[in-house]
Amino acid sequence: MSKNSLRSLIKIILELGKARISLPVALSALTGYVLHSGTVGAPGWYLTIGVFLVSCSSGAINHWQEYDTDALMPRTKDRPIPSGAITPVFAIGVAAAYFIAGSIILLLHFPYVAWIAAGITLLSYNGIYTPLKKVTAFAVVPGSLVGALPPYIGWLAHGGSITDPTIFLVATFFFIGQIPHFWLLLLMFGKEYSLAGYPSLHSIFSENQIKRLSYTWILATIASALLIALKVFIGRTTLFILMFYIFYLLFSTTIELFAKKDLRVRPTFFKLNFLYLFMMIALIVDSLFHRP
Repeated sequence: MSKNSLRSLIKIILELGKARISLPVALSALTGYVLHSGTVGAPGWYLTIGVFLVSCSSGAINHWQEYDTDALMPRTKDRPIPSGAITPVFAIGVAAAYFIAGSIILLLHFPYVAWIAAGITLLSYNGIYTPLKKVTAFAVVPGSLVGALPPYIGWLAHGGSITDPTIFLVATFFFIGQIPHFWLLLLMFGKEYSLAGYPSLHSIFSENQIKRLSYTWILATIASALLIALKVFIGRTTLFILMFYIFYLLFSTTIELFAKKDLRVRPTFFKLNFLYLFMMIALIVDSLFHRP
């Protein structure tokens, strides 16, 4: 196999695994682990790699599940299966390899409950959200479990209690935040979803109403972020920086929607995603440097 062919194959395998999405999922699991353990160490990296691989398996399964509808949308028609670069059978093989590799790492280094939580996360995306979004435009609500479960994987991997209020607050933040995340995506690509025959909020609400709904869920995300800031954080510096960004997001979206009469969808999408990333990094830093 030539170097160019090998690069193309690696690129396809990473694209099947949705590596850019799987990395934040793995970081979310590491956040839960560090939040309970107060350290990263070798186990933290094993956890990150294991969860990343299981998440990549979920991504590859999703490519296989949706390749027929992907072929109908300009944004996705060039993905590996609809473009003809690989067969659906190859995608399933990659998904199985990802899952087996990730499972081995998790089962060798952590309690079974961490692997079970990773499996439930996969099932919630591929078995609940993906089929439901062909049925209802509100599939995102149960589908948001995908965002809530990864912090639990890390928390449980270090022996944390599933009923602990700290991890519940963190998981709730990521659960709520998934809803405006998906609805902002809908505002950006809703017409393409309609081409593929997916039920769309556009058939129920106007674009302005969807923006206001998204704003409402952004407010709920901000409220849950404030609860974490007040109940979980110890370090003053990380708390101050996080609070500054939370209020920046609040005021910028409020001014756009009510003063300028228009919520800029793409910038808001990226600002919201940055809050998720910032929250994970801040929790890790706070747990590493400010806990006894």
